[in-house]
Amino acid sequence: MSTDTEIPGLVRLLSHHSVGATIDRLEASLKQRGILVFARIDFSGDAGRAGLRMQPEQMLIFGNPKAGTPLMVQAPAVGLDLPLKALAWEGADGKVWVAYNDPQYIVRRYGIEPSLAANLAAVVPMIESAAAE
Repeated sequence: MSTDTEIPGLVRLLSHHSVGATIDRLEASLKQRGILVFARIDFSGDAGRAGLRMQPEQMLIFGNPKAGTPLMVQAPAVGLDLPLKALAWEGADGKVWVAYNDPQYIVRRYGIEPSLAANLAAVVPMIESAAAE
C-alpha cells in the first residue's frame, strides 16, 4: 500500500491547527480573494452519520474559472483535477496535515503549456498560510 508521501505530485504540509480550523482558514482566505468555493466535504462527519469511525478529515473544492478555463481549453481532461482541492486530515498520532496537487505536476500530467502553472500556483500561498502558525 502506498503512503501519501510516495504519491507523485502530492504536496503535504503539517498544519498547526485542527482539521476544521485549517479548512476554515483556507476557505476564508479564498473567499476574501474572490476565489469560488464549490464544496466543503466532511468525510469524517459523513462516516459518523453512516455509523463508521475515522479520524477528522475534510476537503475543500475551489477554483477560479478565469484561471482554470485556459488549462481546460488546452486539455479538457484536466477537468479531472480541476477545480482544485485541499484535503486536511488528522493522523493517528494527532498531527494534522493538509495536502494538494502540485500545480507543476498537473501541468506536466496533461501536457499543458508550462506558463499556465501560474494560473494554479496562486492558491499555494493561501494553503500554506492556512496551515501555518
